Amino acid sequence: MAIAKAERLMNLALCLLGTRRPLSKRELRESIEAYLEAGSDDSFNRMFERDKDDLRELGLVIETVENLDGEVGYLARRDSNRLPPITLDAEEAAALGLAAKVWQQARLAGAASGALQKLRAAGLPEDVDPYGAHGALEPRIPVHEAAFEPLMLACRDRRPVVFEYRKASAARPEPRHVEPWALECWRGHWYLAGFDRDRGAERVFRLSRITGKVRSRGTGFTAPVPDVVTVRETVAGWAGEIADRSALIRLRTGAGYPLRAKATKVRELGDGWDELEIPYGHGLDAWLVEFGPDVVVLEPAELRADVVDRLRAVAKG
Repeated sequence: MAIAKAERLMNLALCLLGTRRPLSKRELRESIEAYLEAGSDDSFNRMFERDKDDLRELGLVIETVENLDGEVGYLARRDSNRLPPITLDAEEAAALGLAAKVWQQARLAGAASGALQKLRAAGLPEDVDPYGAHGALEPRIPVHEAAFEPLMLACRDRRPVVFEYRKASAARPEPRHVEPWALECWRGHWYLAGFDRDRGAERVFRLSRITGKVRSRGTGFTAPVPDVVTVRETVAGWAGEIADRSALIRLRTGAGYPLRAKATKVRELGDGWDELEIPYGHGLDAWLVEFGPDVVVLEPAELRADVVDRLRAVAKG
């Protein structure tokens, strides 16, 4: 469905940009195959209005013109939709080059590489090396989860989805009906932030815990979408970045280097164990479980209980 919609939007944009006179709805419907397949006039009208709004949201300037007979037509003038000249200095070019390099392991690799080539065609000097002094950097954002691509498209198209999700403390996955806002990578893991319809509140889901296929469910969001900064803060809070307390843990010597990097205090206990004081926020219990028998929670008691519950759930399968 996402590919069909993208193709439909492209065809509509090409029609509006390629015409020298306003085209009526009737003419547009006769020119675009997807509109011809619409079951009824009402279905076509709804589809066309949504597509028009989506193109405008993407930045296409569409004019609505009424002729002498009172018939409404649409067109997108090329001079109104032409980008200004693009000029980039060496540092900006390097930043874009590194950004394109980040996605080499993901499905976005082709799009990122293509965008860089278009920037060169638009004026990026050929003698500017996008990697330049940063050539030693090898940035990567690994994307191994099958749910990434359908969720990325759902976030872009503002389409609600349903998927099976297994919490770290649950033995079996359960269905979630979500209005997806954005995908964020935090500490090497991908998270989806969105509105959980069943719980009537915002939630964050780790993609590695999504099982089965991500399926579209209906159209339109029922909750407002926050800005990007707020979404990032939400992911950071749920994933444990925002901490307001401290926890005391026992960690096996030579293990748990990410925990050691976060520690505010470290004390050697001997017998192959160290004692660490680390920031304690939402999601710390799930993170500690990943270290298995190398970590023992000493305090607070509620964190210890949460970790034990999660370990028991994992043991039950």
